[in-house]
Amino acid sequence: MNRIDRGPSVRGNRPSVGATCLKFFAHRVTILTLTSLTVGSFATPLAMAQLTSTTKQPISSEALALHLRAKRIAVAPETRPEILASSSATSSTFNSEQGPGPGAIGPGPGCDLFPAPPSVGASVPLSYFGPSPSTVNPSLVGPVQLLNTGPVDAANGTITIPLYKGTLKGTKKTIWYILTDVDDQGVAAELGLNFSAKLTNASLAARTGNLDANGDIVFDKGTVNFAAQRNIVPGPAGAEFPPKSFAPGAIGDANYSPYVRIVNAANVIYNAPMVAFDVDASQINFPNGHVDYSKVHDQVVAIDPVNMTVTLNLINGFSFGRPVWYISMDASIPLAAAIEHNTYAPLMSKLLLGHDDSFLSPIERIFISTNGPESGECNNPLRQGLSADLADGHRPNNVLGGIPTIALDYSPAWDAQLFEWTDDAIDRGFRGQVREEFQILTFVQDGLITGPGGAKFGSSGFSINCPIVQRLD
Repeated sequence: MNRIDRGPSVRGNRPSVGATCLKFFAHRVTILTLTSLTVGSFATPLAMAQLTSTTKQPISSEALALHLRAKRIAVAPETRPEILASSSATSSTFNSEQGPGPGAIGPGPGCDLFPAPPSVGASVPLSYFGPSPSTVNPSLVGPVQLLNTGPVDAANGTITIPLYKGTLKGTKKTIWYILTDVDDQGVAAELGLNFSAKLTNASLAARTGNLDANGDIVFDKGTVNFAAQRNIVPGPAGAEFPPKSFAPGAIGDANYSPYVRIVNAANVIYNAPMVAFDVDASQINFPNGHVDYSKVHDQVVAIDPVNMTVTLNLINGFSFGRPVWYISMDASIPLAAAIEHNTYAPLMSKLLLGHDDSFLSPIERIFISTNGPESGECNNPLRQGLSADLADGHRPNNVLGGIPTIALDYSPAWDAQLFEWTDDAIDRGFRGQVREEFQILTFVQDGLITGPGGAKFGSSGFSINCPIVQRLD
C-alpha cells in the first residue's frame, strides 16, 4: 500500500498539551453523573452509522453567488513560523502554558501517527512506488487533504488557511475568524470547505449573521475573551484524569458558538470559529510565530492580518483505523476547553447529544479514553488517553467517527464519548490503543470498556468542535 513520505528532515527536535472544578469531573464517584446524561448508547443498530440526517435542497444561484464572495486564496508562508509549543522534554509546566500544546509530529510512535513510506521492508526504493490509490479514488488507501482552503505543512503538522475579518452588529467590533465546514455541498465545493449535511441540524446552537458586500460575516451576537489564562492541575500519577482543577484559556459569552447561520444567503450554516476579537491588525500581527495568546486563540501558531492567513496546529487522531489530522477550536464545557487548548463556547451546549445518526442529529461521535496506556510516554506505541495527555503534555490520540471519504455522516460537532478500561481488562493485559469506532463498541459489549467510573457507556454530555483536515492514509 502506497503512502506519502514526509522525508528525512522532519525528524529531530520537536515541540512537545479552573480554579473551579465542575463537580461531575471532580472525582470518580461524582463522575458517574456525567454519563447519566446519556440519551443514547452503543446499542443503536450499527446500520445507523451510515445514515445522513436530512436532504437539503440546493441553494439558488443568487445565494451561491453571495457565498462565493467569501472565497480566498491562502498561500504557504514565505518564512516557516517558529513553533513554540510546549515540550515535555524541556518543560514541566505544560499544563499551565498558553498556546497550542505539542504538535502532531511528536518525539516517538505514541505521539506521531504519520505512516511510514511503503519502501520500509521492501527490496526496492521509494521511487519505485507509483501514486497512492487515493489519487484515483479518495476513499482508497493513501493521503487525502479534506479541508482544501490552504496548504498543509507535513513537516511541522500545521495548516495555513484564510483569515476573515468580520464585525459584530451594532458595536462594529472586529471579529477575526476562519471557515472550515458548511452544510451546503455546492458552497463546500466552491470554497474548499468540508461538507457536513449534519450542520443543518445545528441551528439551535448557531449564532446568526449576514454576509456583507465583501463576503465577510456581520455577526448578530457572540464574543470571546482570549485573555483568560489556561491552567490544569492533574490528578495523582497514573490517574491524572480527572484533574484537580482547571481553567480554559479562552471563554465565550452565552451567545458564542462557532456555528453561524447566514440569514441573507439561504440560511446556510458555516463552522466559523473565532480566533481573535476586538483587536486591530497591529495587535495580532505574528506572521512568524511568537503569538500573544492573550489576544489570539491557543491553537494559532502564526497569524498574518496583512496577507489574511492564519496557521493552525494539527492534532493526531484516528477514524475507522486510519490516522487523521484535525484542528480543535471550541468545546461546550470549560474542562474540555482547558484540555483541548481551545475556546469554551456556551451556546454549543444547545446541540442535541446522544442521538448520533438519528433523524435530525447534528453530531458525530468522538471516543476519548480516560485511562489508556501511558507508561513510557511518547515512546509507547500504544499510548492513548486523557491521563496520558495530562501526564506528558501530548495529545490523547482520540478516535473519531465518520469523516468524508470514509462515511457520509461527518460533523465537526463531535459528541464526546468518554470511556474507561475496566480493572479486570487492565489486570489481564487487555488494555491497548484502540483506533476505530466499532472496535470500541465491541469492547463495550464484551465488558472490557465502560463509561467513566464504571458507568454506562454513552454520551458524556458535552461536544467539541474539531474540523477534520487530512486523512493520512
